[in-house]
Amino acid sequence: MNSERGMFLREFLRHPMRTAAIMPSPPPVARNMAAAVPETGDPLVVELGPGTGPFTSEIQKRLRGRGRHVAVELNERFAVRLQRRYPELDVAVGDAVQLRQILDERGLGYADVIVSGLPHGLFNHSLQRRFMEAFQTCLAPDGRLTAYAYAHAVWSPPARHFHQLVHTGFAEVVTGRIHWTYFPPAYVYTARYKTQPHHVESDAPEALVTGQTATDPART
Repeated sequence: MNSERGMFLREFLRHPMRTAAIMPSPPPVARNMAAAVPETGDPLVVELGPGTGPFTSEIQKRLRGRGRHVAVELNERFAVRLQRRYPELDVAVGDAVQLRQILDERGLGYADVIVSGLPHGLFNHSLQRRFMEAFQTCLAPDGRLTAYAYAHAVWSPPARHFHQLVHTGFAEVVTGRIHWTYFPPAYVYTARYKTQPHHVESDAPEALVTGQTATDPART
């Protein structure tokens, strides 16, 4: 077991609800997560829950020194490791749900891309709504949100609730194929063209949600 995986596992055992996963995401998932980062211009990219940095590395590769990369990490050990490994990275130690405040403190406006490494489908409904509000208030009108979900939990009530929040909060949602080499298996989705924020209380199936563009992960 390499040092990165060992650290991730130790932090999971220490704070399972904060860390959520037992190992870092593999390169294919990380590349898909970072694919929303534009390869031109000077974008503001915000990364939530970077952990040991698998997504951070891919984001940095795509930025190539351009723009601004802000990483919000609750775990201080992960944050210290990230700052040492990526000196140019702006690491904020704090709760990602407070993203608007974090950006305001830095004099930053709207993010062009939010890359979230947090397992939103495992959170309770109240926390999911708070994150959706953060996305709506921090993303540029044509900004993109990219995140992942666990395939085995796609039909759980929390996952279904967040699924509906995303499809209601964004005009376009594109889902990628399932990465079976990741444990547990996961898929990446990208959302853009945010709509007006509003709360969704129902756990209705996706077919009842209108105005969306999506791909069923079970069919990819």
